[in-house]
Amino acid sequence: MTSTVKYLLTEDQMPTAWYNIQADLPAPLAPVLHPATHQLIGPADLAVLFPMELIKQEVSQERSIEIPEEVQQIYRQWRPSPLYRARRLEQALDTPAKIYYKYEGVSSTGSHKPNTAVAQAYYNKQEGVKRLSTETGAGQWGSALAAAGAMFGLEVLVYMVRVSYAQKPYRRALMEAYGARVVASPSTETASGRAVLAEHPNTTGSLGIAISEAVEVAAQAGDTRYALGSVLNHVLLHQTVIGLEALKQLEMAGDYPDIVIGCTGGGSNFAGIAFPFIGANMRGETNTRIIAVEPQACPSLTRGQFTYDFGDTAHFTPLVKMYTLGSTFVPEGIHAGGLRYHGMAPLVSHIADLGHLEARAEHQLECFAAGVQFARCEGILPAPEANHAVKTTIDEALRCKETGESKVILFNLCGHGNFDLQAYMDYHAGKLQNTAYSQEEVAMALAGLPVIA
Repeated sequence: MTSTVKYLLTEDQMPTAWYNIQADLPAPLAPVLHPATHQLIGPADLAVLFPMELIKQEVSQERSIEIPEEVQQIYRQWRPSPLYRARRLEQALDTPAKIYYKYEGVSSTGSHKPNTAVAQAYYNKQEGVKRLSTETGAGQWGSALAAAGAMFGLEVLVYMVRVSYAQKPYRRALMEAYGARVVASPSTETASGRAVLAEHPNTTGSLGIAISEAVEVAAQAGDTRYALGSVLNHVLLHQTVIGLEALKQLEMAGDYPDIVIGCTGGGSNFAGIAFPFIGANMRGETNTRIIAVEPQACPSLTRGQFTYDFGDTAHFTPLVKMYTLGSTFVPEGIHAGGLRYHGMAPLVSHIADLGHLEARAEHQLECFAAGVQFARCEGILPAPEANHAVKTTIDEALRCKETGESKVILFNLCGHGNFDLQAYMDYHAGKLQNTAYSQEEVAMALAGLPVIA
């Protein structure tokens, strides 16, 4: 059997700056609006939630933003991460395509999330913050921020979506091992949580609800700031170390991708792998196909509306223009908890609206089947979220088999599934099912969108 090939960079080849795609956009992002007044929001409005350096990164138009040395030092514990040529998978598919995957499961918490968690903890520590509040779906972001908080001596409070709190006890245990306090959301600890429970006592929860709780806590406590694991510009910026490294590693391999694929929930890991390649496309240097893959159970890019919406259920967060299913949307409790968000990152949404990426939605049963096939070929069990990228990669490789084309395909394997074994047990036991929404249900979810004058 043909061996898998690994491409490694040395520590001194790790990027020393993040790539800011805002410098290459052919049209600027729509402005961010105040949640109450619907007027343009300013830095002072955001300072209650974020340190000023992150606010500056949110609006920066500079193509490169330097990574602080203290952040680089921590990155070096697992970065540069490996790039693999999936020869065993290619052989199993009998495809002429070349399949490469960037593997982020080697990080301290097993996913791409520490790339921004470390940076956010650093900037908050520099500003004298004592505690961070946040939300998490599957627990990858929560565990990453918990670990980063421990490194910088920050308390971390995590509101974990209720269905994932029950489904993924080991991710919760990991967060607690790092010293974080983890609360099932919606909870009785916040006004926004109590309001949801009063109306929907048996709710499975959502990332929108958990964000409301975390933002409420941060806004009311002077020593606490809010940290978000996806969606915002500065979060996507920090993840671009993934794609920047992949560029160097593909050069080592003598290849350049025809297709780049990433799963999408809020947009951070997709942006991490894809933005450097999208930027090259926008500058007219390349013509790479970019594919964003989301769950059929939460199809913001493929069935949502590109408009202004709140990032949370209680409407505490600023209004941003994005593809959204409506801030009150509560998706089914699929195991890909990190993809269960009602909206898509404004940057990813804007790029999609400009026509620089393709979006598709997949059902969870087919994604789990793809993940199992990948694991049996490559030996790595993907997280349920990453299975969406695996599924599309296999589809594109099989299309190459039909056409005889030898395409180069790159995807981001954004995390391992070692804490998701219950999900795989449920899959093999036939307990999982596919969920899709009718057009009527989508229309109902969009009915409460804010009206912007």
